[in-house]
Amino acid sequence: MKRMKFLLMIGIVSLGVAGCGNKVPSTDSSVGASPTALSPQNIAVSDKTVYPSSLYETNSIIINSSEKVTVVPDIAEVVYSVRTQAKEAADCQQKNAEAVSQVIDLLRSLNIEEKSIQTSDYYMNPIYNYSGSTARVTGYEATATLTVSDLPIDGLDSILSQSVSTGINTIESITYQASKYDESYQQALSAAVTTAYQKAQVLAKAAGCNVGQVINIQETSGYSQARYTDNALARKYSSMAVKEEMAFDTAGSVMPGEIQVEASITVEYQLY
Repeated sequence: MKRMKFLLMIGIVSLGVAGCGNKVPSTDSSVGASPTALSPQNIAVSDKTVYPSSLYETNSIIINSSEKVTVVPDIAEVVYSVRTQAKEAADCQQKNAEAVSQVIDLLRSLNIEEKSIQTSDYYMNPIYNYSGSTARVTGYEATATLTVSDLPIDGLDSILSQSVSTGINTIESITYQASKYDESYQQALSAAVTTAYQKAQVLAKAAGCNVGQVINIQETSGYSQARYTDNALARKYSSMAVKEEMAFDTAGSVMPGEIQVEASITVEYQLY
């Protein structure tokens, strides 16, 4: 009888564990058991000790949140191409190296740091004449690609036009960036946490619960430097027909606009 009475008590305790994280109710004196009797060491079934994982039933809610911060780009990354041709491979390579050197000297004179100038690609290909029955090599073409980063947007027009007149054949891309991206991203993360808690409160109230502590939080947005590419301006400066005109018309072409820095998170809160 004592054993059946004790098992009945366990069943009553298990039924009391429900709702928004309810605590196990205090032992009814009529049952005749003390808190000590409910300890894991004293619960035995079929001669095997059972250890409950918790005296609480954990209820939780998972919230997805995303926030954006607007930032104005203040720097740019420009990818240049210097292309040269010559009949002999050695002459083509030398001409290309001289043209690249002129461009680098210009960039240095414009107070652009050497660490911001990188040769990102180089290749040389033969030029074929396909007239007749057999293709003939008539010369060589070398192309060097320079990636120039951290260019101030103020005065970017002047840098581009002077680079084109110095020996740049093609501007492959112009990308606007924000030097304070990390700061803006942290602001977006903080706002996303605030929004997640507000959402959790609304849902918990509707369910008759309260929001407790954070159980888990994850950053779900991928880190990438805030940027976008101005293809229109790159094509404009790459147009051979307008290079001479643009060397004197450098006002008002760069319009960097704004960049949206977005942060996304997933938060799990305890409910009680």
